[in-house]
Amino acid sequence: MMQLKRKSLLCFCSAMIILNIIGCGNDSKTSDKTSTNNVKVEQETKVPREHRNALRSAEVYLNTMPFSKRGLYNQLTSDAGEKYPADAAQYAVDNVKTNWKENALKAAKNYDKIMPMSKQGLYEQLTSTAGDGYTPEEAQYAVDHLN
Repeated sequence: MMQLKRKSLLCFCSAMIILNIIGCGNDSKTSDKTSTNNVKVEQETKVPREHRNALRSAEVYLNTMPFSKRGLYNQLTSDAGEKYPADAAQYAVDNVKTNWKENALKAAKNYDKIMPMSKQGLYEQLTSTAGDGYTPEEAQYAVDHLN
């Protein structure tokens, strides 16, 4: 009885594989898409789960408010934040898709709304390690492009 179930399962799996090959063979676009998706899944599974989760957290944070690389890293590793290990947070900062200069500009606009300050004061706030932690280049971009 057990051998019959195994043979049935083996036949079913073989049939599914054959149907999948035949189905994918008719449309090269589908085959390419499937192959691309398989590569993406394979690459994602090589990245540790905690790193992938840190990246997802970084995306959520950046969709909510602007962060500098340093600010995002600190948020991800903070005891009051996400508590990710340093390597997972660094992976997230290195791999998240964002424009850091535009984030600095958004932060500058937020400051301008709630507590206006001079260009120099804004620059210092954006670059301060106690403040936002943007690079000098990112902060200067924000100051130069603030209306």
